[in-house]
Amino acid sequence: MGPLGMLPAPRGCTLLPAPSNCIKTSKYNVVTFLPVNLFEQFQEVANTYFLFLLILQLIPQISSLSWFTTIVPLVLVLTITAVKDATDDYFRHKSDNQVNNRQSQVLLGGVLRQEQWMNVRVGDIIKLENNQFVAADLLLLCSSEPHGLCYVETAELDGETNTKVRQAIPVTSELGDTSELARFDGDAQDVLGRKAELGERPEPVDFSFNPLADARFQFWDPGLLEAVKLGDPHVHEFFRLLSLCHTVMSEEKSEGELYYKAQSPDEGALVTAARNFGFVFRSRTPKTVTVHELGRAVTYQLLAILDFNNIRKRMSVIVRNPEGKIRLYCKGADTILLERLRPANQDLTNVTADHLNEYAGEGLRTLVLACKDLEESYYEDWAERLRRASGAAEARDDRLARLYDEVEHDMTLLGATAIEDKLQQGVPETIAILTLANIKIWVLTGDKQETAVNIGYSCKMLTDDMTEVFVVTGHTVLEVREELRKAREKMMDASRSMGNGFSYQEKLSSSKLTSVLEAIAGEYALVINGHSLAHALEADMEVEFLETACACKAVICCRVTPLQKAQVVELVKKYKKAVTLAIGDGANDVSMIKTAHIGVGISGQEGIQAVLASDYSFSQFKFLQRLLLVHGRWSYLRMCKFLCYFFYKNFAFTMVHFWFGFFCGFSAQTVYDQYFITLYNIVYTSLPVLAMGVFDQDVPEQRSMEYPKLYEPGQLNLLFNKREFFICIAQGIYTSVLMFFIPYGVFADATRDDGAQLADYQSFAVTVATSLVIVVSVQIGLDTGFWTAINHFFIWGSLAAYFAILFAMHSDGLFQMFPNQFRFVGNAQNTLAQPAVWLTIALTTVVCIMPVVAFRFLKLDLKPELSDTVRYTQLVRKKQKAQHRCMRRVGRAGSRRSGYAFSHQEGFGELIMSGKNMRLSSLALSGFAARPSAGWIETLRKKKGGEGSAAGSPSGGADRTLKV
Repeated sequence: MGPLGMLPAPRGCTLLPAPSNCIKTSKYNVVTFLPVNLFEQFQEVANTYFLFLLILQLIPQISSLSWFTTIVPLVLVLTITAVKDATDDYFRHKSDNQVNNRQSQVLLGGVLRQEQWMNVRVGDIIKLENNQFVAADLLLLCSSEPHGLCYVETAELDGETNTKVRQAIPVTSELGDTSELARFDGDAQDVLGRKAELGERPEPVDFSFNPLADARFQFWDPGLLEAVKLGDPHVHEFFRLLSLCHTVMSEEKSEGELYYKAQSPDEGALVTAARNFGFVFRSRTPKTVTVHELGRAVTYQLLAILDFNNIRKRMSVIVRNPEGKIRLYCKGADTILLERLRPANQDLTNVTADHLNEYAGEGLRTLVLACKDLEESYYEDWAERLRRASGAAEARDDRLARLYDEVEHDMTLLGATAIEDKLQQGVPETIAILTLANIKIWVLTGDKQETAVNIGYSCKMLTDDMTEVFVVTGHTVLEVREELRKAREKMMDASRSMGNGFSYQEKLSSSKLTSVLEAIAGEYALVINGHSLAHALEADMEVEFLETACACKAVICCRVTPLQKAQVVELVKKYKKAVTLAIGDGANDVSMIKTAHIGVGISGQEGIQAVLASDYSFSQFKFLQRLLLVHGRWSYLRMCKFLCYFFYKNFAFTMVHFWFGFFCGFSAQTVYDQYFITLYNIVYTSLPVLAMGVFDQDVPEQRSMEYPKLYEPGQLNLLFNKREFFICIAQGIYTSVLMFFIPYGVFADATRDDGAQLADYQSFAVTVATSLVIVVSVQIGLDTGFWTAINHFFIWGSLAAYFAILFAMHSDGLFQMFPNQFRFVGNAQNTLAQPAVWLTIALTTVVCIMPVVAFRFLKLDLKPELSDTVRYTQLVRKKQKAQHRCMRRVGRAGSRRSGYAFSHQEGFGELIMSGKNMRLSSLALSGFAARPSAGWIETLRKKKGGEGSAAGSPSGGADRTLKV
């Protein structure tokens, strides 16, 4: 029989309305979709504006345009959005139906019956079997497992794929008969557990003497194993603690084949270590723990578990051994446990502290182990107080914490453990490259200070070349404030000594926040502990902390809680005009990930809660480099180009009406055919800019990774700002002026082939419209930096669609069917048959486009951007390779050629083949655009001696992620 559970209230209870168990994540149904979706869409200001404009166009007295010029684009936008919303909601309905129709065995009328999940009610008793989904929040009544235990995987609830253990309450654990369960009635409260996960620490010693050893576990030092075999009582007690003080669950599928499920990889590794050294945790019940100590089974009575949390930073168990002796075993952070030891044997404490510092310096995760004997009388009194505190209605947690603290004092030191926690492959290189891209990286970690600092050095955030690393460890507000003040003073003094003229202000105003980043000379780092960070984040000090941290190249916050991680991110968002990105891999990073503008989750050994809470997810930290430097940069580039072109083409289109108004008495008569107005944005010019917004690239992805400085324009908002906006508007107005007045001037005196006057309203409208479509199409071609078949198809296809629609709408057939709507009958054919019209269109196109081409050419030669320089060096590299291939083909004859043929590229061969400035040479390349008086070829010549930097080789390991 599987476990049996009930929903915590009897069926039919009328004290409170019981919620339905039916899952509903969908938003619409067949009846409500249209009105609700339209209501939601018209919450958008743009849609409301066009609806209002449509209403005005329905009034002939105030509008010269037909209503369909607005309703067609509006309906198209509403339809596309509605189709997307309907598709999303369809899949929500499908998912809901799948969940709601799952079957459960429900005890109804004393008989187990199949019932759909949606029909399960509060108070129902449900039978679950192995590998079945849990229908709702349940109270475990009984289980077929011994001692009423049940193992639950809560992947759909919290994202964790590891097994949790639940135990039936003693009152109901023996209710296995259906008739007894049918008579059961009660009230209950659901309790959530924690994740369990197996982790091992790889290291090589022969454990073949132990048949229960884990073959995957390896260890280097044979001396420890010899001490165990020789019966050293201190060493035995050390491993006995590791085998008892934990919350690991053991599963034995066959004799001697043990599987551990732990709350953390560290805990699983420690229990596995004890197992291999002969202290094998074999099984547990709610009241006992069985350990095989060097082949002998020993059962300990489990009296209490004092569980770990982020405040206590330790856990303890109280057990009674077979001889009746009561002992407390405790393990936890060194900063917590060392101050709770007995003052005796100070030498051992000092040696252990030195070892801990050594381990932390190597980047290992450390724990201190201690124990304490308890008198029977004291334990009985303490246990009674613990029982009363556990049942207290008020201040329960505080009372329990005081009791835990009371018993966890005057302990005897047993030793310390250290577990290797390597960085993932590519982390140092990724951080180095992101730093070159001017991305500020802060590490927020729960590790101790020494470990965090060592990780900072290993991932290249901290270097020996730094001017100073400030460490803030104050325990009071005044101490923290003073340490931050001294750090700022040192940075300011160094800046003054270098003569940058920066004046230091003792108190920074939050209303006028002036960053000191650019005024600081030298490279600094800030390391701050969790208890100091708590004071630094207070309202009266947060600005000082932020400015001090921002003046540093690297910031490491260690021993921080999940809440503090989120507070640090929120602080940066509050005071800095910066986009924040948080990346993490565990449940303790979820609040930070949700607080940041962009959340990134790493799927690793700590479950997938971070992934579920994130905007983006991947498996390794190094992929952040590609996400930001390639896809992020391309996305910014495409969006900026899209916006610039959007404003340009619409101002060029609209302002023609303004100039026409001077010649039509501002009568509101339009220049274009009304169908052209309708289709201009949704057919003629929409697809080319869409293709550019999806596919455009300025440099290939490899170059984006090699030159991190290419990322800076996005940080500085250089590609779309007020200046660029007004340039787009000015270009649009300039184009509209030429678009109107060139045809106007030509048509004033032009004649047709038959001698008749060319100037008429309809011919003028066709000429201006055709010129406009051609000019904006050529402009999008100039703006496109990366051509694909789709770009070609959309640009030239849009032009072809324009002419096809133009001739169709001016045809005799449509005029005969709709004489009141298509009045330009035959006009396109007659107008575009005149050579003068095509010459006018060509002249307009050239005059509109040539200034843009000339400006871009001069800018490229006189003041190239970094991306221009990167493209040029790539072109030079390709040409150089082609020339070398040619020389290899001609063999020795090539030596007779004069070097003059390559004089226009003097120095490039040595520059490229040496690798200088070609890999991560961003700092040197950024100087290419700094001298507008010289051409880029000359600039490259002057720069050929510059030195570049290269990324180092990838590091090993794949178990460590950074929280940014």
